[in-house]
Amino acid sequence: MTATQQRADAIRAENIGKRYGPVLALDDVTIRLGRGEVLGLIGDNGAGKSTLIKILTGFHQPDRGRLVIDGDEVALRSVSHARQLGIETVYQDLALVNQLPVYLNMNLNKEAVRRPIPFLDKKSMRDDAQNHLTDMGVRIPSVDTDVGFLSGGQRQAVAIARAVYSDAKVILLDEPLAAMGAKESAIIIDLILELKERADVSMILIAHNFAQIIEVCDRINFLQHGRITHDMAVGDTSVQELTELVSADYRGRASRREDHEPS
Repeated sequence: MTATQQRADAIRAENIGKRYGPVLALDDVTIRLGRGEVLGLIGDNGAGKSTLIKILTGFHQPDRGRLVIDGDEVALRSVSHARQLGIETVYQDLALVNQLPVYLNMNLNKEAVRRPIPFLDKKSMRDDAQNHLTDMGVRIPSVDTDVGFLSGGQRQAVAIARAVYSDAKVILLDEPLAAMGAKESAIIIDLILELKERADVSMILIAHNFAQIIEVCDRINFLQHGRITHDMAVGDTSVQELTELVSADYRGRASRREDHEPS
């Protein structure tokens, strides 16, 4: 996709800076996510990826810079504010309740209640959750199964499905494939590809497996020293090139640490 064929932005962050005391986490970061696009965000540990995601989801506020969502400049006040604007985050810890069945996890904080005598409409929630998971191609034993009994890939799929179920327009995926085997990862990769085909959800994916990044993403941004130093289409790069970029960054930082060590 050429510059003139760029999709309209679902979200854009411009000149974002964030400092934690003496530590400069982000320094003049500019990043854009097109509508219906899957953007891979890579970088070594400590590069600022999680800080950037927390700013995009309203968990932290930047010290400087601006956010533009669907063409409107917005100052995100909180995670709830971001959710109201259609931005959801799926973290490694998932924020699912293991002791509750899948259908109740899918309806957390938006439970269906019957009136006039208020009680949970479990049948409605169960049916809605089942229909939604089936529509998305998510396979689990039953929506009545407690989340704690699901595999890691199934739990991650439920967490992503819940974000889509909440009418998210932008989903930020923080290491959704971490510590998963090939079979488990395939569940999430298939789900991301399914959502990509629909083109009504935009995603930012943080991952360390570059083959998976190239398989599912449209573009890749490399975050280095608190800045986006590379913005490339997946067709213009390779696993080898990405590996070399991150390795060179690691070697450079290791060399600088050695230079500063007392002799």
